[in-house]
Order: sequence, then structure tokens, then C-alpha cells
Amino acid sequence: MIAKKNMTPIISKLYCSSSQMVLLVRRRPRVVNGGGFIVMDCSNDQRVVFRVDGCGVRGIKGELILREPDGDALLLMRRKGGMVEALSICKKWKCYSLEYDGSKKLVFSMNEPNSCLVKNNAIRISTKPNRGREFKISGYFPDKCCSIVDSRGNEVAQVELMKEVKELMESKDLYYVVVKPGMDQAFVFGVIAILDYIYGESTNF
Repeated sequence: MIAKKNMTPIISKLYCSSSQMVLLVRRRPRVVNGGGFIVMDCSNDQRVVFRVDGCGVRGIKGELILREPDGDALLLMRRKGGMVEALSICKKWKCYSLEYDGSKKLVFSMNEPNSCLVKNNAIRISTKPNRGREFKISGYFPDKCCSIVDSRGNEVAQVELMKEVKELMESKDLYYVVVKPGMDQAFVFGVIAILDYIYGESTNF
């Protein structure tokens, strides 16, 4: 069993597993319920772990919600706007945990390069002022071949296209996310939801 000191509970230790988790992401059809995606546990009869609502559901550009299986809102991801943001090199996202009393707590921020067409644009994530850990995206999300890497160079989560999909079709509507032991899965999928929006996929239309 993984030691508590090796856990990384950025949102909560409730979302940290002592073993590696292989999770399946499936886009929801836009015509049915406004898009977004669901996350399922491959080791537990594809039990739904999280749901992500994009702006097709919310009706608000630059705002995403990560929900628990029962529909309760867990995280709110919001892209900053305004003139200062428009003139900056990078746009910035802020992610808040939604407390039971309705209050919001900042848990991480993430930059969005102005051009998403260049594969080597650095996308960085900071958990300041809370845990103070830094992460970055290595690889290219639209290819479903990328990782979340911490400041020490450790890969904490990996996005990869399903082998079956590679062989049968070009669609990227199904893909795996492998989350390393001790890593906060809610944090990982908050980051993936933002990546999905940045690159104009299921949450951004």
C-alpha cells in the first residue's frame, strides 16, 4: 500500500489511489446532451468516475465543470478574460473546488498559449498558493499522446489513444488516461478538461 507521504491530494485524498488507475474517456454526443465527456474505471465494470460539462451544456464560453458520478459539481474551471488577458502572451485558466456551502477555493491555475497549433508550446500548471507544486504538459493532446509531468520530471498521468481505435478508425472519441499511484485523479481530469477545451474538442463549441 502506498505511503501517505507519497500521496498528492491536490483536490482531496479521496481521489488518490494506492494503485495505478487506467481510466477510459468517452466523449458524449453533442446532439444528445451538449457534449463534454465521461470518465470510466476500466477495472470496475466501466463504473463512471467523473463527468465533464462543457460550454455546450453550460452555455458559457470558457467555463467547464467536473462532476462526480451523481452529478454533484466538484470543480469549476474558468478562463480569465478582459483587456489585460487579451494582450498577454498566454491566457490563464483558474480551477476552483466547489465547497458544500457554495464557496469556491482556488486549487490550481494553468496557462493557455495564444497559439494552440504549435506542438511545442509549453503548457504549465501551478497549484500555488495551496500545495505549491508545479506541473507541465509533455507531448501533444490532440494526438492523444501526452503526459502530465511534475517539476522533478516524474510522469504522473499519461493520455494515450486506445489500440483498438488506432487499428479501426481515426476517431479520438475514446482514449485512456493512466494515473500513477498516489496522484489526485480529480486534478488530472480538471487539467484534461481544460486541454480538451483549448484544442477545440468536445467541451468547446
